[in-house]
Amino acid sequence: MSHARRTLVAAAALLAVVVGSQGVAQARPAAEPAPPTPAASADPDPDGRLPAGWQITGTRSGQQLTWRSTTPVPMGDAAVEFYSGDRLLGRPLAAKDGHTFRLALQGVELGPAKDLQVRAAGRRLDEAGAKADSQRRRSQAPVKPSALPPANPVDPGVPGPYRTVSGEYELKSVKLPDFPEPVEMRAAVVAPAGAQGKRPLALFLHGRHPTCYTGGPDGEFVGDWPCPTDSKPVPSHRGYLHDQKLLASQGYVTVSISANGVNGQDFAAEDGGAQARSSLVRQHLARWANWSGAGRTSAPEVVRKAARADLSRVLLVGHSRGGEGVNRAAMDSLSKPPADKDGYRGPVRWKIRGTVLIGPTIFGQNPAPEVPSMTILPGCDGDVSDLQGEIYVDGTRGVSRGAALHSAVYMVGANHNYFNTEWTPGQAQAPANDDFWDDEGSPDAVCTPGTATRLTAKKQQAAGSTYIAAAARVFVAGDDRVRPLLDGSGVRAKSAGSARVLTHAVGARRGGAFVPDPSVKVDGGRLCEQVDPDPATACLNPDEPGASPHFAGWETDREAGRNAVALDWSAPGSAVRVRPERPVSVTGAKSLALRVVVPPNTTGTRMDVSLTDTAGRRATLGDIRLDGLPGTERTTSYWGQEVRVPLTAATAAGLDLKQVKSLELTPRSGSGKAWLIDAWGWRPGMADVRPVSPPRVDIGRLTADEGDSGVKTYQVPIRLSGQGSGQIRLFVSDPETRETTSRVVTVRPGTESIDVPVDVPGNTRYSYGTAYNVFAKAVHDTVVGNHLGGVTVKDDDPMPTFSVAPVPSRVTEGQSLTWRITQSAVADTEIWIDSAFAPVGGAELSTTDVDPAWLDETTGESPNPSRPLSGLEGLYLPLAIPQGELTTDVTIPVVADGVTEPEESLRIQLFLWTAEGEQVEGPVLDGTVADAP
Repeated sequence: MSHARRTLVAAAALLAVVVGSQGVAQARPAAEPAPPTPAASADPDPDGRLPAGWQITGTRSGQQLTWRSTTPVPMGDAAVEFYSGDRLLGRPLAAKDGHTFRLALQGVELGPAKDLQVRAAGRRLDEAGAKADSQRRRSQAPVKPSALPPANPVDPGVPGPYRTVSGEYELKSVKLPDFPEPVEMRAAVVAPAGAQGKRPLALFLHGRHPTCYTGGPDGEFVGDWPCPTDSKPVPSHRGYLHDQKLLASQGYVTVSISANGVNGQDFAAEDGGAQARSSLVRQHLARWANWSGAGRTSAPEVVRKAARADLSRVLLVGHSRGGEGVNRAAMDSLSKPPADKDGYRGPVRWKIRGTVLIGPTIFGQNPAPEVPSMTILPGCDGDVSDLQGEIYVDGTRGVSRGAALHSAVYMVGANHNYFNTEWTPGQAQAPANDDFWDDEGSPDAVCTPGTATRLTAKKQQAAGSTYIAAAARVFVAGDDRVRPLLDGSGVRAKSAGSARVLTHAVGARRGGAFVPDPSVKVDGGRLCEQVDPDPATACLNPDEPGASPHFAGWETDREAGRNAVALDWSAPGSAVRVRPERPVSVTGAKSLALRVVVPPNTTGTRMDVSLTDTAGRRATLGDIRLDGLPGTERTTSYWGQEVRVPLTAATAAGLDLKQVKSLELTPRSGSGKAWLIDAWGWRPGMADVRPVSPPRVDIGRLTADEGDSGVKTYQVPIRLSGQGSGQIRLFVSDPETRETTSRVVTVRPGTESIDVPVDVPGNTRYSYGTAYNVFAKAVHDTVVGNHLGGVTVKDDDPMPTFSVAPVPSRVTEGQSLTWRITQSAVADTEIWIDSAFAPVGGAELSTTDVDPAWLDETTGESPNPSRPLSGLEGLYLPLAIPQGELTTDVTIPVVADGVTEPEESLRIQLFLWTAEGEQVEGPVLDGTVADAP
């Protein structure tokens, strides 16, 4: 076994922490130095031992679940998450080595050892998951790119008439709530020179990337903040200069701000730093509002050289976690966040006309529904690989008036990093990489560089710039001639070159929706659950390869209220009928627009589309034809393509388009599968967007001591603000059953909070504490800022002490050494103890004196060559006293080797952990073995 393999942990049979959470536990910094690393076993052990790469360290406040990767895990935007099966345990803290991740166990219930997983945006990172993924990959034929659609008559990617001026500014750093270090106020400006009047402002915010580096492109990253001596900040904010230059030439003032100070500190934020990024964005906007008015003379030199910015016409552009940050900034500009959590408390002197979100995260899954948006989904994204940004479209349905256009732009062959030149190899000043997780032994048919579908960095950047400019033309300039590039009309932008770009949208002048939800009845098909681990009810079987952005997971393994309609046919002609609870009105619409998913790489899926009104009149509108997107097991390619059929046949048949009772899809191709995401009455144009300030919900977290007796009742701190009434869906986790329940809650005027009581029983038994987690999503006429909170109960009881007695500790060859470890008091959790071989000072048992299977399981070593046990690098003994019990036995089987030799001894040092997370020596296991008679 290699040294790298041995340094992985195959620690123990899993703890069942007494009470815990269905939701997220947030990691805190681990105590240093790290404990001795136990050895690994060859494979995860079904009898309860922790899988390779895992270990438990510390006790009480220092108790942690630790995972170590054999290869570095780059600092990125997708959250690294620990799971037990499909249940989220929490988001761990990354150590400086880039390999180690630690999750504080307070309030976390782990479950079976074999179920432990590490994921990032749905992709498995742990060794067992990576092996399974590798084994199920099959050889793939090259995917042939499909033909490009026709070009839109107006191309937003053509440079404009203005020459540009550029430069940077750096202001005094700002202090943001919950961050110990100030955050920089640095930005790169590119603006039109000589432009008349005030010009619209486009602000760019980069995502989560390493903060600092040493050397050059071949140097090393540092994730600290502030940057250590002899290192430099990574200039991520300069990575969008190509986008800025295009917009500036077209008359926009552009500014790209640096957020390294947020990236270096957001590990401790439950929202992943969204509120901090919003605060930083609004800090810059406040400066620009001043510089464009009375404060012009105090502006930085580059700002004074540029045209004045018009703060009534602002476009926000965010990449990755920067996307979630600008979405929150748009929300916070309409609905104030809680003052104690906000890093900007001044007046709002700007109007955000739209947002552009590039490969974004959306951990809270609460988009700003009243602000138009365009989300770029990179088909080869290796960071936010589940393409969760689709929720910026799907998550707005029914939440507001629906006037704002929300567009998704699926870019085949684009990765996550190359939209930023400072994250692109060959262009960046700091180290950079291709984020798509390629496998040298099994190249990906779609995303491996050099395939026909994979975009080069330059092509990807050109396409990105073009669609950013398209959003600016539509959202800020109001140019409806460019809208077809964003709204699913099936045209392309010439300046995007050969990039294959598909779009769909909701909002604008759409109306009369067929949106699958639990009230919908389906005949001939299946109303499926978008987020559910059960293959019988899930839209996509979670046990099979392939993923959909529409079905991106959230805080729970099951989520009520998110549905689609699944079609599965083996012969043409069997209609699937969708019947909403109430009749749908599509009057005034020109077409019926459907978003339909078909499996990747399939061709020729055909379906007839029909409507029936409440009087029983039925009309077939026409047929739709779909080819699947290019995809493999490593891409998220089950994506809804927008297709439209005209309503002329329904009008000719005399249907009452105000009273449509059902939608039918009748397959005409031989066999296949499809999923209906939704269908809308569509007509061209943009609606008048008049942003309002609906009720806002923010969930906080309360920390309480357990106490020794009785029951105390605490209220989850939920803050309501704003005017009017609306609805949210509130999710509450039960730490004992591990189940999450949800209910729709109506928020009414004058209400200041939502009643969520938590009863906390006290006792004197040691445990890891309890987390009662609450999550929220907007349903109708509301917005949710901080979506996650609850009550964390700290255990205040001392850890038991331990003693050891031999039963027996002196044996002859062929017998077993056994010791009984006794705990001084029962605990409400299983308690683990570390161990290591120690020298005995005389004749010592060797690797050939013990059972070889036991040796492999506990050390990962082979017996030969024979060597003293104390020379082995690691030892894992399953030393755990189960919850509610007082003792456990430790047994070491000794073999008879037939060699005459003196008595040999064995010593094992046990290690305990203090409440402060420091390792101290515990009892010693001593044993002696004599030759067999």
